[in-house]
Amino acid sequence: MTALLQTELADLHLYARGKVRDLYAAGEFLLMVATDRISAFDHVLGSGIPGKGKVLTQLSLFWFDFLADIVPNHLISANVDDYPPDIAAHADELRGRSMLVAKAQMFPVECVVRGYLSGSGWKDYLATGKVCGITLPAGLRESEKLLEPLFTPATKSMDGEHDVNISFDEMASRIGHQSAETLRRLSLAIYIKAADYAESRGLLLADTKFEFGRTAKGIVLADEALTPDSSRYWPRASFQPGGPQASFDKQFVRDYLESIHWNKKAPAPTLPEDVVQRTQDKYLEAYRLLTGMTLQT
Repeated sequence: MTALLQTELADLHLYARGKVRDLYAAGEFLLMVATDRISAFDHVLGSGIPGKGKVLTQLSLFWFDFLADIVPNHLISANVDDYPPDIAAHADELRGRSMLVAKAQMFPVECVVRGYLSGSGWKDYLATGKVCGITLPAGLRESEKLLEPLFTPATKSMDGEHDVNISFDEMASRIGHQSAETLRRLSLAIYIKAADYAESRGLLLADTKFEFGRTAKGIVLADEALTPDSSRYWPRASFQPGGPQASFDKQFVRDYLESIHWNKKAPAPTLPEDVVQRTQDKYLEAYRLLTGMTLQT
């Protein structure tokens, strides 16, 4: 596989281009295309990870189906043969990495759930004894499982800047208390069901983030779901609290960028082939472990 860094579907209207996904207007729907771009430290890198967009799309489809009893989602179809003719004309490029989705009025928040003490949550705990304002018991270790999952929302940056953790009360002031309560309830329910399943497949779901919107169906799960881009998965067999864990995400990329002392400013560097390969292997392995299937290419 070669990396698809950007789509140029000239006869379609480009609606938006995010760090990873290209969105095209499709009448009353949107065409969401997951490229193989990869970002780190809020910058899109000069190299892609071949097949990454297909992992993100097909893993999201798996989770959308798995979670349908908890919350509806924005998916219309991921079968390119069902797309409108002007979109289906690009079937070779879109197959396996695209979704036709309903337009949704998106809530301007990231719905983060943490089941283990890691990442920014660990740094917050070391400094304050709290995670996003929620007081935790003293003496917890890095990567330790929390007594119960924490809902810790964040702002959703629309311009590529870093998201900022906010309190539940701040979230409620932005989107309304009833909507905030609903998103918290849905996020925790999704996390608990997904984490139980992932553990049965040999993975621990340390933390994850969701995005929700509102359509004619009501509140729906949107964008992506429980992928290595939006979630931190650890191998259950090697889990040992008290330090960082091996993870199924872009940690190889972050480690490389730290090793070369990149100043985390544009232009972002390209990646050596071994880092690309090891990162690709992790994404493919996460897909295989969670779904029990080989990636559909």
